[in-house]
Amino acid sequence: MIKVALTGSIGMGKSTVAAMFAGTGVPVFDADAVVRVLQAPGGKLVEKIGALFPGCVRAGTLDRECLAEIVLSDRTKLTQLEQIVHPAVQEARERFIVEHAASPALIFEIPLLFETRGESAFDKIIVVSAPADVQRARVLRRAGMTADKLDAILARQMPDAEKRARADFVVDTGTDLSTTEAQVREILACLGVAGS
Repeated sequence: MIKVALTGSIGMGKSTVAAMFAGTGVPVFDADAVVRVLQAPGGKLVEKIGALFPGCVRAGTLDRECLAEIVLSDRTKLTQLEQIVHPAVQEARERFIVEHAASPALIFEIPLLFETRGESAFDKIIVVSAPADVQRARVLRRAGMTADKLDAILARQMPDAEKRARADFVVDTGTDLSTTEAQVREILACLGVAGS
């Protein structure tokens, strides 16, 4: 089994590329989706996060905006949050590997792979990338996003050029979808994995 990490900075098109891999039949683990479930009402981490960030959990519901505001401006708080979240995501990832043990390849969509020094757990790394102006335009279209908030997020992420330099494969999403799909098929061929 080949374990492949799929990463890239905010707004680069990771989810689109992950969906393309999933569409070929390769199982995809989405770390962000796991975090959303863990932090949803009744989620496993809500109580722990509430204890650390009392104003951000009301009636059993986590206010993600409140949480983001705190951790974007306080690295210590961000580290404390990561110490709660990362072990739970790791546990979910291990379950995913067991569930898909018969698959020739697994894709793990992990936005902050390099920032959390998680690359050694994978056989290959795919970085999803796009020109900076394309990235910025995509992210600023998101509800609740501002230029200041985007700059704060980018300041916490490794520069795109450095991620590209560390990648085994780079998928450029600054073009049309059919070109991106062709890149996905090419990577599967290089990995020796037949997509459907």
